[in-house]
Amino acid sequence: MLRRHIHALAPLGASALWGGMYVVAKWGLSVVPPVTLSFLRVALAAIVLLALVRATKPSRTFTRGEWWRFTGLGAAIAVTLATQFLGTELTNASQSSLLTVMVPVFILLLGVTVLDETVTQTKVVGLVITLFGTMLVLSGQYDFSMLTDANLAGIGALFTASLAWAIYTVWGRDLVRRYSALETATYATVISVPMLFGMAIIELWIRGPVIDEAVISLPFLLGLVYLSVFATAISWYLWYKGLEYVDSSIVAMFFFVQPVVGSALGAIFLREDLGPLFFAGGLVMTVGLYIVSVRMEV
Repeated sequence: MLRRHIHALAPLGASALWGGMYVVAKWGLSVVPPVTLSFLRVALAAIVLLALVRATKPSRTFTRGEWWRFTGLGAAIAVTLATQFLGTELTNASQSSLLTVMVPVFILLLGVTVLDETVTQTKVVGLVITLFGTMLVLSGQYDFSMLTDANLAGIGALFTASLAWAIYTVWGRDLVRRYSALETATYATVISVPMLFGMAIIELWIRGPVIDEAVISLPFLLGLVYLSVFATAISWYLWYKGLEYVDSSIVAMFFFVQPVVGSALGAIFLREDLGPLFFAGGLVMTVGLYIVSVRMEV
């Protein structure tokens, strides 16, 4: 029982690894255009995941319907990454930070409407408290008065990215429970590779070549390894691992941890200041996650 409970908390590890992307990006990943970087990230992650599946899982034969579902998950990955970067480029930091808030809300709504998950009082209370704590953390980092400086295309892209990741989460639940988190994450990632490759070709055609000394530098290569292995292969597996045991609405709560980890690592490695709102928000968020986690059934 304890082991199952720990596995249900696996998405917490995924969000922590995603929080580390903030520091890694500051170390040189910006030298490659965003969609091209996403392709490299996912391609390397697919190799790692496929090797693990071949080594640990039996050979599978999927139905045509299941392959279509995997294809849908791959498309959700490609859309998420492409629109997330586009939205970040077209909006200010305050607006793009709200991506963190929208994803769990979309997952909760889709979980209820698509998967017939129940919304208990505990989930609602936990969500509200955790959401409030997240907003405190974000308000300490960003100037929310700039939220009204809206770029409609950018906001639309961010909403699309949030919705696509929510679809990836909810749409994958049945495959996760029929097979495993590792297999579902692997085949979805593999299918997304050619999709992102096509997008990267278009991006490079528009922007021009990007090969220079910065691309083959040690900081870039180390950052790419982190992004591919830890923030993609491992984190996407951990995200789905939680779905083996609990509802998607509970998994969604752990997405709020990402900005807290990002801020903390920024303070440690980049010497950025943490204001009082960070600690207050982190405390409030911890209370919300505790309420949800101690009541979840596994």
